[in-house]
Amino acid sequence: MDREKAFARALEQLVRTARENGGMASEEEVSGAFAAFELDQAQMDLVREYLKAHHIGIGEALDLDEGLSEEEHRYLDDYLAQLDEIPPASDGERIALAQAAINGEREARNRLIEVNLQNVADAARLYTEQGVYLEDLIGEGNAALARGVTMLDAVGEPAEVEQFLIRMAMDAMEELIAENLDEDARGQAAVKLVQEVADKAAELSEQLRRSCTVEELMEETGWEQDKILEAIRLTGDRIEEINTSGVDLYDKSYREQAEKAFEQARGTLYHGGKRG
Repeated sequence: MDREKAFARALEQLVRTARENGGMASEEEVSGAFAAFELDQAQMDLVREYLKAHHIGIGEALDLDEGLSEEEHRYLDDYLAQLDEIPPASDGERIALAQAAINGEREARNRLIEVNLQNVADAARLYTEQGVYLEDLIGEGNAALARGVTMLDAVGEPAEVEQFLIRMAMDAMEELIAENLDEDARGQAAVKLVQEVADKAAELSEQLRRSCTVEELMEETGWEQDKILEAIRLTGDRIEEINTSGVDLYDKSYREQAEKAFEQARGTLYHGGKRG
């Protein structure tokens, strides 16, 4: 593993460990995590800024609600008020519930979900300002919590149950954030594609003093037809400099791909997969 990958992994592990500790890392943990990299003060300052941006406090916890929008503040206040109506559970009850849930008792599983909803909400606040709404983070964490109580035979020890459940919730939130970043990247790529094709079409149309055809744009740029057609489709055929008369934008190949994607999405929803 090269130095950059090792550093990224060390940083990722530190953030994850800190989140599992309520969003806080000690000075010793931070310095120890990067001891092998011999970072100078400026580099360590950048590490500290990164940790702060990801709601990780060093030596003391940060105000996790500081970056919430007004809408998220209102949602969180209402949600926490609802959680306050749930009867609290003592440490002894939590252990008993964990054992009963491991044994497969439905009522114990439901109660175990209830008493861990607050933990999920607390964890979700650690993941805000990363492109996903707090409500969606909590929802994803709660869904993972509900799945987790059916998988406790893999845990075995009652004392480890709640840690297992919160880790599942955090994994789900991190996956949701990663998916959102992927969607953003795809969106940016689409914008870049449209802009590139539109710009070239505008240049060619100015030379021809009329709208260019797809074939003329292909010849001018050396691009494949699919690239140009995809840009046209993304704009809803609104690139005025391209004359699409007689062009089948949604040919058989495209329709087959769309139908396949639809069937996959429908299958995911039917089988209880994540929402799109």
